[in-house]
Amino acid sequence: MTKDIETDVAIIGAGTAGLYALREVRRARRDFVLIDHGPLGTTCARVGCMPSKIALHAGGLWAAREEMERFGVAGTGGLTLDRARVWAVLRAQRDHFANSTAGKARSAAGDRLVDGRARFIEPTVLEVEGDAGRTIVRARSVVIATGSRPVRPAWLDALGSRAVTTDTFFELPDLPPRIGILGLGAIGLEMGLALARLGISVTGADLASTVAGLADPDLSARAIERFGKDMTLWLGASASVDADGDALVLRSGEREARIDLLLAALGRRPNVDGLGLAEAGFELDARAAPLYDPATMQLGSHAVFIAGDANAQRPLMHEAADEGAIAGYNAARGLSTRFRRRVPLAIAFTDPDVCAIGARIDELDPARTLVGTATGEANGRSRILGGEASLLHLYADRRDGRLLGAAMMATGGEHLAHLLAWAIQRGETVPSLLEMPFYHPVIEEMLQSALQDAARQLGRGDPLPVGLRAEGVT
Repeated sequence: MTKDIETDVAIIGAGTAGLYALREVRRARRDFVLIDHGPLGTTCARVGCMPSKIALHAGGLWAAREEMERFGVAGTGGLTLDRARVWAVLRAQRDHFANSTAGKARSAAGDRLVDGRARFIEPTVLEVEGDAGRTIVRARSVVIATGSRPVRPAWLDALGSRAVTTDTFFELPDLPPRIGILGLGAIGLEMGLALARLGISVTGADLASTVAGLADPDLSARAIERFGKDMTLWLGASASVDADGDALVLRSGEREARIDLLLAALGRRPNVDGLGLAEAGFELDARAAPLYDPATMQLGSHAVFIAGDANAQRPLMHEAADEGAIAGYNAARGLSTRFRRRVPLAIAFTDPDVCAIGARIDELDPARTLVGTATGEANGRSRILGGEASLLHLYADRRDGRLLGAAMMATGGEHLAHLLAWAIQRGETVPSLLEMPFYHPVIEEMLQSALQDAARQLGRGDPLPVGLRAEGVT
């Protein structure tokens, strides 16, 4: 039996983007349906940013015993670690976050939550197949917020359960002593370091010659040196994995390592391939992804909008929230309002954190860009916290000192990154930021040092002390 529903807005997907779209639809007092095949709970809460941060916290606690011994704490050599219990605690905390977001979805949608998989028949007509049967949804507008799934090459299937992705990794009852990681972007590097700090032998391989997507060559070199002390890093060559009895053999070039489990962290693929977009008349690019306007989230002239990981442009939770809000706002009101996007901000919580803010160095004109530098060696607070390896680069316009971007590997970098993102978005300059107060001793003094280095390169010739302004001068 087929059920028919008519509504103002149909939202496909109850993750971060879908829930923010729903917020805007409810705010506009429009009728809606929220379609999801489950499990409810955002990617971030279930299999992404939250469980990975719990693992990193656990790894940091265990690794801290070495620093304790340096400061005279006796008996740390007799400590033991139950990794199965670590993983059980991780899942319990993960479930708290996931259940919370799932509960919000159920509460916000109420009886308008439709369980099933959606497919376009026409641009605003959907067919939903679920356990309750077939439903046809006719909407005035549609928001696609179907999220993403891990990339898992078909050749990994031969390894069976010994090859996992982040969608299944956190369900393991225990962790083996040797783990290989394919892909050293933010998630692969975070998980590799978390596991290594939990005492697991970790070998990570990536075809790229850097880690965490770093574009700045000096930062890349320093990150590789620092994180190579925690785990084995194989970069710049393709890798393969083969079964060998009870073990696996990870190979890259002439290097090989025996491992017990492989974690594939090769990025995520948008969940749009099952929506029937081509058949419904949507224009697609060469990768079969729908073409859309990133300022409105709209697909062509259709009353259809796409947000979050489904569009594969900025696969981060805060970006999914913004895109969901934009899509929901326009879908609910029948508009194509263009929104200014926030300054790009990406953080890998690797301790020291790897952060990229605003423009990347490879996007800027070297002739018009200066780089202000600060190091952890020269920052008192960083040295106290063991962050001597920290390195901060600020990118500024040589003509007027306007901040363009930044990159860093820094202890406490997550906080510096936010300060810089706010400053760049507000159009701050090197001189204007130097007028701000800086306490001592704090990590933020690294920002002050990098600004001072940039100010010297600007060479304004102002006789006043750097960072100070005379009274009556605006």
